[in-house]
Amino acid sequence: MRIATWNVNSVGARLPRLLEWLESAGPDVVCLQELKCSAEAFPAAEVEALGYESLVNGDGRWNGVAVLSRVGLADTVLGLTEGPAYEGGQESRAAAATCGGVRVWSVYVPNGREVGHPHYDYKLRWLEALRLTARHEVSGDLPFAILGDYNIAPADEDVYDRAEFEGSTHVTEPERAALKALREEGLTDVMPRPLKYDHPYTYWDYRQLCFPKNRGMRIDLVYGNAPFAAAVKDAYVDREARKGKGASDHAPVVVDLEV
Repeated sequence: MRIATWNVNSVGARLPRLLEWLESAGPDVVCLQELKCSAEAFPAAEVEALGYESLVNGDGRWNGVAVLSRVGLADTVLGLTEGPAYEGGQESRAAAATCGGVRVWSVYVPNGREVGHPHYDYKLRWLEALRLTARHEVSGDLPFAILGDYNIAPADEDVYDRAEFEGSTHVTEPERAALKALREEGLTDVMPRPLKYDHPYTYWDYRQLCFPKNRGMRIDLVYGNAPFAAAVKDAYVDREARKGKGASDHAPVVVDLEV
């Protein structure tokens, strides 16, 4: 089974590239983030034409997540258990389904904006809710993984230059401590191959030629339980999908399982 995660940075703007990638890469399950559309506006018919069912959690603003599957969607959930609210409601940042015997969560962790901002505190509260949600699923018999844009680089080597991020979000100790607490529930960081260069970055800013200069970050992560990690046969960052005009600023992370 091939499972992938991809922050598409607007499914409307990226639809032709998404459809082309689904055909060329052939994933069985795809976790999408940053849809920037409502559930009603999601292009379900277009992906269904390629054989995929869709589970969408979207409210039409800048967030939104989905799970696409051509091996079934069962036991679906929208939103975290006791997920925190921001500006009056729970945002569309999590969705889960069981697909062909594998349990997946697609998550889009809040950005945090800047240290000390209310959105930063919200990010930490959201990660704690994710940890508590994972606790109920991680010890099950099914392979289980939380895939998505975590908006955190787990270690200094996961950014091109740690000094460039001093005092910024994505690298602070509280954020990394929250990731560590999540892993300690029984999850493993599935490290992908980079395919090019020496580290598997997954995000490159559009500005300052960051992609051709490989000034990237590894913030799109796959955290799997023991049955999931044991089934992994390969994992890689599909850098090709980041190339060219109209690309997302993130690349897909692809995981091949033997289940």
